[in-house]
Amino acid sequence: MKAIHPPRHVVGRPEVCRLCVKTERRSASQQGRHPAHLCANALLTTCGTNATQGFGLASVLPPRCHCTQAPPHSTYTMAASFWQSTQRRFWIFSKDELEQIRGKLREEDQGLVQMFPLPEWRHLSIYFNQQVNRLGKRLVIRQQAMATAQMYIKRFYTKVEIRRTNPYLVIATALYLACKMEETPQHIRLVVQEARSLWPDFLTLDISRLGECEFFLISEMSSQLILHQPYKTLTTLQSDFYLSQDEISLSWSIINDHYMTDLPLLYAPHIIALTAILLALVLRPNPVPGSQAAGMAAAQAALAQAQGARGLGSGLGSGQTTPGGAAEKESKTNEARVGKLQRYAAFLAESNVDIEGMVDCTQELISFYEAHEQYNDKATRDQINRFVKARGLDKA
Repeated sequence: MKAIHPPRHVVGRPEVCRLCVKTERRSASQQGRHPAHLCANALLTTCGTNATQGFGLASVLPPRCHCTQAPPHSTYTMAASFWQSTQRRFWIFSKDELEQIRGKLREEDQGLVQMFPLPEWRHLSIYFNQQVNRLGKRLVIRQQAMATAQMYIKRFYTKVEIRRTNPYLVIATALYLACKMEETPQHIRLVVQEARSLWPDFLTLDISRLGECEFFLISEMSSQLILHQPYKTLTTLQSDFYLSQDEISLSWSIINDHYMTDLPLLYAPHIIALTAILLALVLRPNPVPGSQAAGMAAAQAALAQAQGARGLGSGLGSGQTTPGGAAEKESKTNEARVGKLQRYAAFLAESNVDIEGMVDCTQELISFYEAHEQYNDKATRDQINRFVKARGLDKA
């Protein structure tokens, strides 16, 4: 069998694998065009323009690389490319699909639903996020593993009605499993010990129970455990958009917050990351009066500019002034920010990114921050604890 060589440098182009070049040259010659795209692990370029050169990975733009499709759904391919992953094929839903899934679970257990009413899912997600963070801090677990655990919890509860489970056991198990998948494993005895000390009234946990719950989670998720997170896209693009440390930190925090919404089940990770960057550019704290309003206008104009450049219409902020016009009236700080937004808009216009999805993510995140002010931790905790105790799930 002929060995597959690692990627080698091609003169005049960034790093690309020889299999990609050979296949693409043949395809390009048949179609009368010049091969301009790269493999999944290399930077994307477009022929005849520098607008997107150096802007991202295949997680940002849909792959057009032949080598990532053979074999089509191998473990390596799924781990390397979001576009071939089980996450994209099985765990991204529309809003209607997600509501139908949850509605079906409620219909199957109408008695439990009526007997034990629960807050809206957004409030449940906030509570689960807090509990994952509490346990994660005790175990000194990094953020990406905690994010993976929250994704497992969301997936699991699209398959199983929450009132049939002990959420505290599910949280502990999801975090234990996430640490394995993120290659930062924790000893099962330590996880059990910390979970029991954190929730002593709701867990009579031992190693065997956590192990059983682990298999339950894996089974309900059909062993589809590989996740692609927005953090990678943010890390990749931060230098291309000249993000300051404050903007990077705020983008990271926004990504953390999005796990308390349904967005991880609705949109691809790169959409989330790009939305977080946009919000960080617009909403970051700034002492200059009026900077927030000017920044929001610039963001709307940036998205409208990107939409118009693609011929999609200017459905968002079409009546706003251009970012350059706003920058002339603001401080140097605002000028730099608007300049970043212009670069950001140029990137969107030349990419295949779903701008309408970004608009929806932006609206959802802003709505979440508004709804977070209505969150009542005690009421949410009491409602969860009530059905756990009443159904004996703390001792089962």
